[in-house]
Amino acid sequence: MTTLTTAPTPPHADQAQRRRRIRQEWGHPWLYLPLTGLLLLMIAPFAWMLSGAFKPEADIRKVPPVLIPTSPTLANYRELFSNLDFTSMFANSLIVATAVTAGNLLFCSMLGYALAKLEFRGRRAVFTLVIATLMVPGLVTFVPLYVLVANLKLTGSLLGLILPFLATPFGVFLMRQFISGLPDELIDAARVDGCRELAIYWKIILPLTRPALATLGIITFLGSWNNFLWPLVVAQNESQYTLPVGLALASGGQDFTRFGVLLAGSVVVLLPVMIVFLLFQRHFVAGIATTGLK
Repeated sequence: MTTLTTAPTPPHADQAQRRRRIRQEWGHPWLYLPLTGLLLLMIAPFAWMLSGAFKPEADIRKVPPVLIPTSPTLANYRELFSNLDFTSMFANSLIVATAVTAGNLLFCSMLGYALAKLEFRGRRAVFTLVIATLMVPGLVTFVPLYVLVANLKLTGSLLGLILPFLATPFGVFLMRQFISGLPDELIDAARVDGCRELAIYWKIILPLTRPALATLGIITFLGSWNNFLWPLVVAQNESQYTLPVGLALASGGQDFTRFGVLLAGSVVVLLPVMIVFLLFQRHFVAGIATTGLK
């Protein structure tokens, strides 16, 4: 009776197999070092902001700088809330950011659906105009937009902060690209069943575009919440100031900037945005990953 024996595996084959197994489980380990460095580089400003919010002014101006506060204090937050009408400015920021976000979700999704699924004369020209508008810097349209708002007598009101940004070219483009990937058979079946376009939009398109809506909502809320230049120019008095404007005015004078108050205010301004992002993070990632794919 013949006994079969297996030839021993060469050492170099074991090493190659081990490297393949490590590469499958960990990818390319040498990439972790530069990626970790980039991560630390991105986190550093936020760490410095959070640390400086609890430092006395003298510690912030130390050279060389120290990241961990030697004597933590809440004086910056007390000074911030005592010098700033925080409740009013927070309410203004929340109203403006919420209204602008809701307007973009509604109007951009409507326009995106029309450009993606409806046949009408001039559709290509309208979409080309949207793409061209994306290439125009915001500062180019700043003065004409302010003149228009001033002629409508909306300066010095929250409506003047909201109305110009209820729909954006980026939002229309994002929603159009996402809706283009939805199957036409769903819409055709709804039309055969007698659904009107508004019912199709409300009952079919909106539920299927939740990832794109979450992406657009987060980006729009972030941009509106952090907007500084437009509220600074349009708001005529302190009762219409938003948080970024009030923070800039409360943290410094003509010759001196209180960095501790500025950093404490930055932490306060950042918290709502972080909460919104964490709540919709899953939909945000899905929207970015699937937009434009068919």
